[in-house]
Amino acid sequence: MNKEVAITSENFDSEVVNAPIPVLLDFWAPWCGPCRMIAPSIEQIAGEYDGRLKVGKINVDEQAELAANHNISSIPTLAIYKDGKVVFQQSGALPKPGIEDLVKKYI
Repeated sequence: MNKEVAITSENFDSEVVNAPIPVLLDFWAPWCGPCRMIAPSIEQIAGEYDGRLKVGKINVDEQAELAANHNISSIPTLAIYKDGKVVFQQSGALPKPGIEDLVKKYI
């Protein structure tokens, strides 16, 4: 079962800003090789941390305005929201243990 949430401009506030738990956002695109490389790790983290962390995916091709609002200039970019604010943002592919280390700081 997929625990990831597709984030759009329309649901951003309800799913991310007003979330009661930290949110890991994955800014990605279908044509991005590194994005596809980390996708299985992101999906696993979504399942393993369910209830403690929400995982959202933002397709930058479909949500260009949302990506621009977050100053996304390269993908993949991971961002962590906590209490409605960005507390971490980094571009580039990371191995699963690296992503987990980031997430554990905020949950």
